[in-house]
Amino acid sequence: MPLPHAGGTRCGSCLQHGPAFDRTLVAVDYGAPLDRLVLGLKYAGKLELAHCCAAALGPLLASDPVLPELLCPVPLSAGRLQERGYNQALEIARPLARSLRIALHARLLERVRETPAQARLPAPLRGDNVRNAFLLLPTAAAIVAGRHVGVVDDVMTTGATLDEIASTLKRFGASRVTNIVFARTPPH
Repeated sequence: MPLPHAGGTRCGSCLQHGPAFDRTLVAVDYGAPLDRLVLGLKYAGKLELAHCCAAALGPLLASDPVLPELLCPVPLSAGRLQERGYNQALEIARPLARSLRIALHARLLERVRETPAQARLPAPLRGDNVRNAFLLLPTAAAIVAGRHVGVVDDVMTTGATLDEIASTLKRFGASRVTNIVFARTPPH
């Protein structure tokens, strides 16, 4: 959650129930009018909006003292990818990786279970919804071991998906996981 600048300060929720990820960088709050960018990208096929999201994230990530060694997008399930025709997180990650000269590994993770969309579920059920939904591809274990991985997504609400991904990456030896997210739902 947003906190006054204070080095390693963590919000109360993170102190109580620490997430598997180490850090989250967010460009904007998810709310009007910027939510239209996400909705246009995600549901209306306006892929050019991914460049706007990446442009907002680029300077934020570039100014971070600990850059990830590689980026990976949050994977979609096979069904959702087929339905949508593209992965919005990958569309954001491509120009971001290019601009920062960070390796992009689009197929590092696989979503192995079809799950209901997180946006349709109440917050308390989201963690269970994505538990064991991601798998590191066999060829990726050597890529992740001992490295700092940046996970790119369009929106972070409860953090359940990103936490599950970070847990998966760390199980396979990632030394650090940073979420790189265009928009974050502000606390209510």
